[in-house]
Amino acid sequence: MSKAPGAAGRVDRVARGTRRASRGLVVQGIYQWLVASEEPEAIDAFLREQDAFERCDQEYFSTLLHGVLRDPTALREAFSSQLDRPIQELSPVEHAILLLASYEFLHVPEVPYRVIINEAIELGKSFGGTDGHKYINGVLDKLAIQLRPHG
Repeated sequence: MSKAPGAAGRVDRVARGTRRASRGLVVQGIYQWLVASEEPEAIDAFLREQDAFERCDQEYFSTLLHGVLRDPTALREAFSSQLDRPIQELSPVEHAILLLASYEFLHVPEVPYRVIINEAIELGKSFGGTDGHKYINGVLDKLAIQLRPHG
């Protein structure tokens, strides 16, 4: 049985959209963890009740959220050398996005580094301050060279 022309492209776009929704929820969860010191289980339960959860890749969401919150210290160590300021001076949104992108760089090798950077920029535009996405882009460009030297 053959697929209709373009069917694979539609599947890829749907997968990208569900992963984008997952990343958006994960950034919100990391933000909640950073600002309110909520327990990961409570954050997970809260996010699963949101309307956007039905549109996300739920397995990817869980992998990202729990992966980041399991060992944020190692993730901070990965990106802190690329910062021009102490981590404490990052906005919580920038901090959350950098934690997420660092996790994907280190633990999700099947996602190309350019996708990780582009998704982080979009998250910065959606959730961050006026020029936060530019700062995120600069940090992640340098981090990609360090963590993914061969692409």
